[in-house]
Amino acid sequence: MNDTVIRAVHEQDIPQLLDLMVQYIVDFYNRPMPNEQSLENLIRQLLANPASGMQFCAERDGKLVGFATLYFTFSTLQVKRAAILNDLFVLTEARGAKLGEKLFQVCLAFVRENDFAYMTWETAKDNLIAQSLYNKMGGHLSEWVSYEMS
Repeated sequence: MNDTVIRAVHEQDIPQLLDLMVQYIVDFYNRPMPNEQSLENLIRQLLANPASGMQFCAERDGKLVGFATLYFTFSTLQVKRAAILNDLFVLTEARGAKLGEKLFQVCLAFVRENDFAYMTWETAKDNLIAQSLYNKMGGHLSEWVSYEMS
């Protein structure tokens, strides 16, 4: 097994990260193809404004095989910044090497090292593999109920 490095995303990663994010959106979540320029703008927004969020990637032999995205907000109750783990994705062919765990751990370490109040995340009700990972990592179901509107 080749060594995989987990690190922050850099500008030179954009082409590969775009491909990964399209696979995540279209293939994994079966959503419509996003506007590629809008998706690239999102990545560039995070790179240019690290106070709003950041992305980490898993790189093996010069190829990105996974990524995670943190967005930052605030917790009024704890009077600190908070992080939302919005994305965690590993290519099918790279699964089984605990890269999801490693990406999760890097995100959590970043949150703890930077004195955030907490890291929160969501997953689909039917994504039992992700739920198993999050339970294994020590996550617990929130006492809060999520609502949304489009």
